[in-house]
Amino acid sequence: MARVCRWAYLGRVAYEAGLRLQRALAEAVSAGADDVLLLLEHPPVITLGRRASRADILVDPAALAARGIAVYETNRGGLVTYHGPGQLVGYPIAALRALTGGDVVRYVWGLEEALIRTLATLGIAAGRHPQHRGVWVGDAKIGAVGVAISRGVTMHGFALNLQPELAHFALIRPCGLAGQPVTSVAALRGYAVALPVAATLVATALGAVFDWEMVPVAPAHLWAAALERPASLPAGRP
Repeated sequence: MARVCRWAYLGRVAYEAGLRLQRALAEAVSAGADDVLLLLEHPPVITLGRRASRADILVDPAALAARGIAVYETNRGGLVTYHGPGQLVGYPIAALRALTGGDVVRYVWGLEEALIRTLATLGIAAGRHPQHRGVWVGDAKIGAVGVAISRGVTMHGFALNLQPELAHFALIRPCGLAGQPVTSVAALRGYAVALPVAATLVATALGAVFDWEMVPVAPAHLWAAALERPASLPAGRP
């Protein structure tokens, strides 16, 4: 029997609020609740993974503050990345052993595969890079993946560039790769894709890849779950 995954598109969510929600839902999944997929976009923010260096942020804090861009250190894998409006971010909160037998590499491959299938639906032929994680169109990155596993439950996930402000990626070395181009669906196809539409495509693709029964739920249900399981999060450092 397929494992149930409840999913919702939440709209624009502050980064720290999204982290609180992830943590609260991870506690529920660890206790036996259904897997959850959060799909959303963030206000402009730069995040640092466990292996990241502040040197990969190419402007000073004052310049970032002037642009309204926050910086957070996180417990996900990977280096530095940018999130912002027009980028679809996905946070699967799932029991890894039930999903892939505990295989993290297979899990990351599955996230990439779902993004590749979604882009194919949008008329873009994307694939993997022989050396670097994520999803690529030629030598340009269009999707990033960075995950964390806590007590056997996944957190963080992926970001797909639909129509973000690509100039903001010049503020960092994306994933530590100097001079690596970043692209988007809008840059390649010349039109914007509504995030709720892309969210449905991604949820469908993830269901097929991981043999999930995807069950859409109202966003309020997931926020209510978070309120029932409050999680401590120091400001600026999850």
